[in-house]
Amino acid sequence: MRRLLLLAPLLLFIAGCGVVQSSEDEATDAARDVARKAGERLYGQRPRTAEEVGRFASGIDGVEVLRVTGTSTHDGDGVDVVVRTSGSAYNGWLDPEEVAVRRCFAVRVSPKSEWREDPRDVDCPDGPALTFAPAPEPPRLPYEELRAKLPRVPESGRVDEAEVRRALAALDLHPAIRTEVKADGGRVGVLLSVQGNRFDAQDCLLARVGPGATEVWVPPRIQRMPGEGGCTVGNALDPKPSPH
Repeated sequence: MRRLLLLAPLLLFIAGCGVVQSSEDEATDAARDVARKAGERLYGQRPRTAEEVGRFASGIDGVEVLRVTGTSTHDGDGVDVVVRTSGSAYNGWLDPEEVAVRRCFAVRVSPKSEWREDPRDVDCPDGPALTFAPAPEPPRLPYEELRAKLPRVPESGRVDEAEVRRALAALDLHPAIRTEVKADGGRVGVLLSVQGNRFDAQDCLLARVGPGATEVWVPPRIQRMPGEGGCTVGNALDPKPSPH
């Protein structure tokens, strides 16, 4: 009788609160929160292929990628990633045993996605987690080689654009490296660059060949950000002032 009296306030409290969420439901919510946070990290407007999205998601702690559908984030409905995550909770005061679950959720990655969009509950696909090859490294821009190959013109001399172009051809550049050459005011500007992602700083080399001076340099990072115009042949001919 004494034990029932002690439990009575607890039972009244539970009844007053309505339906109590089970420990398994709480553990599932914890697993869903891991998937939601993965979606936050995948969120963004930058165009990415399905492989890029899957590779990035597979590198997030606590996330296994089981399926990737779609072509790219900006095609159709974007990219859907099915992830498997884990969550845990405790049964409660009377039975403090940990309950652990593994659940699967679908995360959509698209410019139309909403920030902190709830992942969809889905059945886990059969098979092991997907693995992705490392992202290919962009080709190295040949700073030293370019500096060595470009012609040196005496102060009283005249720059030959064709000679500059021959020097670039002799470098046997990687096909992914874009080159641009422009003559202006007795000088020749050179740009070597690799394609950027339109969000991060672009890799590029600038050079200017003029009477008495041949220079090769990398613009400051801030100038290499999208829209800043640092990676242009115009910046090689007339460099922007360095940021302070």
